[in-house]
Amino acid sequence: QVQLVESGGGLVQAGGSLRLSCAASRRTFNTMGWFRQAPGKEREFVAGISRAGTTPPAFGDSVKGRFTISRDNARNTVYLQMNSLKPEDTAVYYCAAKMGIVPGRTSSYDYWGQGTQVTVSS
Repeated sequence: QVQLVESGGGLVQAGGSLRLSCAASRRTFNTMGWFRQAPGKEREFVAGISRAGTTPPAFGDSVKGRFTISRDNARNTVYLQMNSLKPEDTAVYYCAAKMGIVPGRTSSYDYWGQGTQVTVSS
C-alpha cells in the first residue's frame, strides 16, 4: 500500500521557521506537494514540485516568497521549508502526490498523507 508519511510539524513563534518532510513508500510519484487546511476553512494548495524538474515548482499565493519546496529523488522525499511564519499559516499540512507532471494543477493530486499540525503563535 502506498504511504505518504509527513514529519516536522510543531509549534513556532511568528517570524520563525519550520521544515516539513514527506517520504513516499512503495511508489515513485512524478509530482509531490503540500496542501493545508485550517479549522473552518477549505483545503488550500501550498506548493508542488515535479520529480524531473522540467516543470517549475508551484506555490499558493499566500506563501510565495516565504516557503520553498525541494525534493530528494533518491529518498523519494519532498521538503517544505517555511520561513517568516505567520499565525495565519496555522493549519494541518498534508503531503500529496500524483503521477501527473504539472505541480500547479491542484485538482489532480490523488494520494494523501495523514497530515501534520503546524501552529504559529503570535
